[in-house]
Amino acid sequence: MAGWNPWHGCHKISEGCLHCYVYRMDAAHGKDSSQVTKTQAYDLPIRKNRKGQYQIPSGETVYTCFTSDFLLEDADPWRMTAWDMIRARQDLRFYFVTKRIHRFWNCLPPDWGEGWEHVYVSCTVESQQQAEKRLPLFLQAPIRHKSILCEPLLGPIELSPWLTQEIEEVSAGGESGPEARVCRYEWVQDLSRQCQRAGVPFHFRQTGALFEKDGRLYRIPRQYQSSQARKAGIDSR
Repeated sequence: MAGWNPWHGCHKISEGCLHCYVYRMDAAHGKDSSQVTKTQAYDLPIRKNRKGQYQIPSGETVYTCFTSDFLLEDADPWRMTAWDMIRARQDLRFYFVTKRIHRFWNCLPPDWGEGWEHVYVSCTVESQQQAEKRLPLFLQAPIRHKSILCEPLLGPIELSPWLTQEIEEVSAGGESGPEARVCRYEWVQDLSRQCQRAGVPFHFRQTGALFEKDGRLYRIPRQYQSSQARKAGIDSR
């Protein structure tokens, strides 16, 4: 597993962005997350060590652009070169998450075709409103590997209309940070049931900082949020 952030910074576009962890981390260091910059790690996928070997070894999954959005407008001047690097490393799996699936068609390399086999894209839907807005576009997009991320989960979501055989996984999780909004276990359970009916794998990633179950509200420290989600035992593969 490797991380690659070719650019840093973003702009909030929907309710899921309200307490963005990137903004929170940057604010602690006096940075303005709305200022989008190309990073020093921009060429990481093609960097080599002194032996002439790639710094990211073959077979790794590269979590891409997790301090921004790969489809962000500000990154338009840099993205084609990023695609060139992704094309050059077909021995890796590149995974990115986006709230901007509406821009997908405007951001593709000319040889994309029906998608590259080593590129995995997850569409974020934090609410029913965003599911209805983004997922019809997502299903139309020429992408080989598609998943849905319901995080931060801000309410119940009916995903059934979009749980087709194209969707390889649905993941869900609560919101992190001291200002986190509540994530209710019943919402997560319902997503799990929908996925089971559709035969789509489901993964409960983490509870978030403020979690409600059986009418009780829990404030869960960051280090226990993933382990508590695993204990629920509602993942399906």
